[in-house]
Amino acid sequence: MSVPHDPATRMDEWLPHPAVRVRHARRASGDVEPDALWAAASTVRLRDTPRLGRLVRWRIPGTAGDVTYRQMFREYPFTVLEETPRSSVSGLCGRIWTLSRDYPRLAGPDEFTAWDRSGTVRVLFGHWVQEDERGRPELVSEARVQPTDRLAALRLRALWAGFGVFERLVGAEPLTVAVRRAAGG
Repeated sequence: MSVPHDPATRMDEWLPHPAVRVRHARRASGDVEPDALWAAASTVRLRDTPRLGRLVRWRIPGTAGDVTYRQMFREYPFTVLEETPRSSVSGLCGRIWTLSRDYPRLAGPDEFTAWDRSGTVRVLFGHWVQEDERGRPELVSEARVQPTDRLAALRLRALWAGFGVFERLVGAEPLTVAVRRAAGG
């Protein structure tokens, strides 16, 4: 008997001890099929999310507003780590606190896993559809950040002290758009 793919468990396998972990979920109405919710999520563009889209374009210079989040997580500076028909996990490594695009190109999952350059972090982004306790489809987004050493941990703590308060305001913006689209609104 095979065990079903559980994205939350897989996130634990990729980064088991993050210093920062953020999770958002939005439930769709009962008549929305999980595949339709995932398809709707795949169409959300940065320009559809004014606050988060602006923040992403500021932190990753050169990112166009018309790119979908799904496409963005498949291109540099991100690396796709794994995908299923209703989930995607991507990662990036580097110094996320600089204003430059200070992220190395990773060759794939093995390079992400092995990354340990001093003064940097590994960042994991997971997106998936699951069923809630009532069997309704729910779109989930989770981000994790794990520093490679003490210096990186200090820099991450300083960055998060300023950004963390705003994350609650912008983090779920794409999920809200996707759920609305899946419901036909």
